Amino acid sequence: MYEHLYEEPMTEETALPFELPEWIACAPFEEYLGMTIEEADGGRAVLTMPFRVKHAQGKGLMHGGAITALADTAVAMAIKSLLPEGSHFVTMEMTLKFHAPIHGGTVKSVAEAVREDERTIRGTAEVFDGNGIKAATFTSVFRIKRR
Repeated sequence: MYEHLYEEPMTEETALPFELPEWIACAPFEEYLGMTIEEADGGRAVLTMPFRVKHAQGKGLMHGGAITALADTAVAMAIKSLLPEGSHFVTMEMTLKFHAPIHGGTVKSVAEAVREDERTIRGTAEVFDGNGIKAATFTSVFRIKRR
């Protein structure tokens, strides 16, 4: 959907060159990585991403940045399932702990978001390899923009 925009430069002065088709939808970065939103409701989300060569590091394992992106996006979709459409929020803090390498297959992230106060949401996600082995645990703090 966004392929024609991948190489467009982004600047502070440039208007956003795309619109999300729905409130809970993948943006260009997530689409580029191949993420799919399997479910997002009630503060929980499940996203998948096939392990492709573009996700590999030099030894053929899935790059930690790709794993982090999947987990972070899964939490963001869980958050979107809690907030009114059009809310703005950002990741303020994140931690990823690796448990096992990812060699191939479709990777899955299962995320939950819990609202801590008016502007703070804590998120967690577990990332599983194509065989269902837990590969990583992600924790995060998100901040909601003041209205």
